[in-house]
Amino acid sequence: MLDDNETKPKAGAQALAQGQRNWRKGIYVLPNSFTLAALFGGFYSIVMAMNGRFEAAAVGVFCAMVLDSLDGRVARMTHTQSAFGEQMDSLSDMVSFGAAPALIAYEWALRPLGRWGWIAAFVYCSCAALRLARFNVNTGVVDKRYFQGMPSPAAAALVAGFIWLTSALLVSHRDVPIFGQVIALFGGYPASRDDLSWIMFAITLLAGLTMVTNIPYYSFKDAGAAKSVPFISLVVVVLLLALVSIEPATMLFLIFVLYSLSGYVIYAWRRFKGQPVSIVATSTDEPDERGLHDH
Repeated sequence: MLDDNETKPKAGAQALAQGQRNWRKGIYVLPNSFTLAALFGGFYSIVMAMNGRFEAAAVGVFCAMVLDSLDGRVARMTHTQSAFGEQMDSLSDMVSFGAAPALIAYEWALRPLGRWGWIAAFVYCSCAALRLARFNVNTGVVDKRYFQGMPSPAAAALVAGFIWLTSALLVSHRDVPIFGQVIALFGGYPASRDDLSWIMFAITLLAGLTMVTNIPYYSFKDAGAAKSVPFISLVVVVLLLALVSIEPATMLFLIFVLYSLSGYVIYAWRRFKGQPVSIVATSTDEPDERGLHDH
């Protein structure tokens, strides 16, 4: 029989071998590839804005948003979640949905406002950073059905959607017939980007500040939890895709305008019904961060 002195070295060797195997395991390629692709979308948007191609810059933000929504789902489907992937996702989101929309908005219409323009862009960028940091900390204590504040991809889509839409208006009125007719009824088309500076200022501030509020936004994380859905749901999805394909700039902007307003509606409804409006577990201390990223 082996005594304790003989078994301890073997146990230590086994632990060392296990550690070496874990080290060689590295990172998961598939979900992190989607994250890197989303990061490229944000970087591409910044480069396009620097070159004056604002429609392409706005489209890059939307592509990043689609890719960002896929990396987490791919990780869950393939059981490849990791702490590295979560941190990588947050850093990618900061570029694609924080820095990129702020810089595009500044180059598009905020620059003529001088200090007010870059202040609005900075407020948006800093609010995105605060929102992502708070999301990482509160992961274990929030109601999974809701986001605490408007999610950063939706805020970025609101800013980028307005830029995409108004870029099309300035280039050719025929590109946006539905929204163009509405604009014509309320004073005509904008003559230049300078006419949109203060509207861009308001949208940038609204999107940024809404990210750091406690207003609940539906997350749609439980939308696919049911095994079956009514047939009419598929019809609604088909109609929605058809509308977006007809006039993507207009419809995507309107969709995210409605989503940005939905949080305020939920907040007002909960207040009216006397329900708690906070989706965070009641506590006077900062949530314990241990174990929040071990998913």
